[in-house]
Amino acid sequence: MSKATDMAKVSVKGGFHLLLGLVISTVISAVGTYFIANLLGSNNFGLYSIVIGASAIFVTFRDWGINTAMIRYTAQYNSENNTSKIRSIFTAGLVFEFTFGLALTILSIILSGFLANTLYNRPEITQLIQIASIFILSGALINTASAAFTGMERLHLNSIMLIIQSMVKTGLIIALVYFGLGTLGATVGFTVSGLVAGITGVLLLYTLYSSLSKSPDGKLTIGKTIKTLIKYSIPLSIGAILLSILSMFYANLIPIFVTDDSVVGNYAVAQNFVVLITFFATPVTTMLFPAFSKLDYRKNSQDLKNIFQYSVKYATLIVVPITILVMSLAEPAINTLFPSYTQAPFYLMILSIVYLFTALGNLSVSNLINSQGDTKYNLKLAILQAAIGFPLSFVLISQFGITGLIASTLIAVLPGLFLSLGFIKKRYDVSVDWKASAKIFSSASVTGILTYLIVTHLPFISPIRLAIGVVVFVVVFMLVAFFTRTITHADLGNIKVVVESLGPLRKPIHTIIGIMEKLIPKP
Repeated sequence: MSKATDMAKVSVKGGFHLLLGLVISTVISAVGTYFIANLLGSNNFGLYSIVIGASAIFVTFRDWGINTAMIRYTAQYNSENNTSKIRSIFTAGLVFEFTFGLALTILSIILSGFLANTLYNRPEITQLIQIASIFILSGALINTASAAFTGMERLHLNSIMLIIQSMVKTGLIIALVYFGLGTLGATVGFTVSGLVAGITGVLLLYTLYSSLSKSPDGKLTIGKTIKTLIKYSIPLSIGAILLSILSMFYANLIPIFVTDDSVVGNYAVAQNFVVLITFFATPVTTMLFPAFSKLDYRKNSQDLKNIFQYSVKYATLIVVPITILVMSLAEPAINTLFPSYTQAPFYLMILSIVYLFTALGNLSVSNLINSQGDTKYNLKLAILQAAIGFPLSFVLISQFGITGLIASTLIAVLPGLFLSLGFIKKRYDVSVDWKASAKIFSSASVTGILTYLIVTHLPFISPIRLAIGVVVFVVVFMLVAFFTRTITHADLGNIKVVVESLGPLRKPIHTIIGIMEKLIPKP
C-alpha cells in the first residue's frame, strides 16, 4: 500500500489546493455577481448573459478532448520520469488549442451579426458578441494551462489563475458599470479578465516547462505528439459534443413547456446552491484522473484495484454526507437568502441526487476507463446516454416541467454507470467496495432524515434553523459512523498519513483524528 499512500498524499494536496482556489474564486465571483446584477438591472444583466452564452456555443467545438489527453499523458510520463516527452505534450497542446481558439474566435466575430439578428433577435448586441468572442481564445489558453497543472499535480498554480481571473473580472466589471458603460463595460470586463488569466496561465506553464529536462537531441516532436493526443481524444470529444447538444436540447425545451418564469427562477436558484456540493466533488474527480493515469492495469493490477476502491470509499465519505446535508437543510438554506423562492428547496433536493451516485463509483469509473486509454467505450456510454436522454426528456419535460428535466438527467446517467461497472470488473478486475459504500450511505441517510425532522419542527427563523441543522447533522453523523464502524481506526490511520502533505494544516487535523480515535469503539 506504500505506492497507494504516496499517490494519495499527492492527490490530497492537489485536491486541497484546487478546493481552496474554487472556494475563493467562487466567493469573489458571487459577490461580484450580486453587485453587477444590481448595477446593471435585470434587462441589461439579461443581455450580458446572452452575450456570454453566444461565445459558449463555439467553445463546445474548441477543445476536441486535447486537454484530457494532455492530463493523461503528462501524468503517465511524469510517473515514468520521462519529462522530455512532457515538454512536447505542453507545446503540442498549446499549439492545438491556440490554433483552434483563434480560428473559432474569428468565426464568432464573422457570425456575430447573424447570431445577434437571427438567433437572438437583438441586433444591438452584435458588437458585444464580437468583444466576448476573444474569450474563446483566452479560454483555450486557460484550459491548456489547467490541463498541464492537473497532469503535473500542481493545482496551486491552477488556483492562482482562477483567483486572478475572478478578482480582475469582479473588480473591472463593477468599475466599468459604475462609471456608466453598462452592458458594454460588463462584457469588456469579462473579456479582459479572461485574457489576463490566460496570459497568467501561459506564464506559469512556462515556468513548469523550463524546469523539465530536454530530450537528448533537444527537439520537440510537436506534429507526432498532436497525432497521439488526437488519437486518444477524438472519442472523448465526440461524446462531449453529443452530451453538450443534449444539454442544449434540455435548455431549449424548458421555455417551450414551462411558461411560468417564476418556476424557471426557482430552478436557477436551486442550481446555484448545488455549487456547495461541487466544491467537494470537483477536486475529487480532477485528482483521480492523473492518479489513475500513472497505473497500467496490465502491470499494476493490485495497485489499481486498491486505489480504485479507496478512491470510491473516501470520495463517498466526503461527497455523500455533504450531499445529504444539503438535501436535508435545503428549505432553511434557501429561505435564509431567497425566502420568496418556495419551490427551490424541492428542486435543490432532487438536483442533489446525482451526487449520491458517488457511492456507486460515479466520480471514479469514467476517470479509470479514460486513464487506461479505453476512450471508445466512454463514447459508447455517451451515445447511450444521449439515446435515452433525447426522447425521455421530451416526454418528461412536456408532462412535468422542471421536475421532468431533473428526472431525465438522473435516469439517463444510470444505465451507462451500471454498464461501466461491469466493464471495469471484466477488463481491469476492479470493483467498488460495496459494503463500505452501503455503510456510508446508510449512516448519512439516517442522519439526514433525523436532521430534517428536527429542523422542520423548530420554531425559529431560517438562519437559526440552518445553523442548528448543520450542528445536528455533523454530531449525529459522527456518532452513527463511529458506532456502526462506518469510519474505522484503519480509516483514521490512512487519513492521518495522507494529510501529512498539507503542511501547517496537518497538526489541527491530527488533533481532531486523535479525538476521533478515542471515541471510536475498538474492534
